[in-house]
Amino acid sequence: MFTGLVEEKGILKEKIPTGDGFQFEIAANKVLDDLNIGSSIAVNGCCLTVVKRTDSTFSVDTIEETLNKTNLGTLKQGEKVNLERPLKADARLGGHFVLGHIDTTGRIEEIKELSNSHWMTISFPERFKQYLIYVGSVAIDGVSMTVAELIDNTFSVGIIPHTWKETIFSEKKVGDTVNLEFDVLGKYVERIMNNKSLEE
Repeated sequence: MFTGLVEEKGILKEKIPTGDGFQFEIAANKVLDDLNIGSSIAVNGCCLTVVKRTDSTFSVDTIEETLNKTNLGTLKQGEKVNLERPLKADARLGGHFVLGHIDTTGRIEEIKELSNSHWMTISFPERFKQYLIYVGSVAIDGVSMTVAELIDNTFSVGIIPHTWKETIFSEKKVGDTVNLEFDVLGKYVERIMNNKSLEE
């Protein structure tokens, strides 16, 4: 369980093919404090398991299923990634509940620099439309954001300077792919309503 509040940006040092997947070696600082082999960590919002650890890096394995659903397979050596450790039981929940289970990827259609913020518009597959609502929550590459505009199969978010600086958003450009995780509450409501209609 995560919050969508990115702790730091890591750097992909190595991308080693492993069958149909990859092992990523990622350089980091802050998240290494209590990261051990077997620990979970969100990389661009995707929950992965630490399989190796050094004083300055950790390694995670990605399998074909993960690569099919996320943008991790397109990462290049030297590229930056958003990192977040799991939520502690006694921590404040500053973002929203993020599971680290990516639903789909979206495409950045527009990035606008405003007077004191940035505006980003993202398109996504239409079949996921029911999971987004105006001023609802969505995780973009693991960052908890609020939907500021929703038109057909695109949504927009306003990004404050702090978030722009502390995440990989500042590295993004139009046409880039981002990982999307929709609010789990919407999924539970949909399941409950579907079961209810089947019972009637």
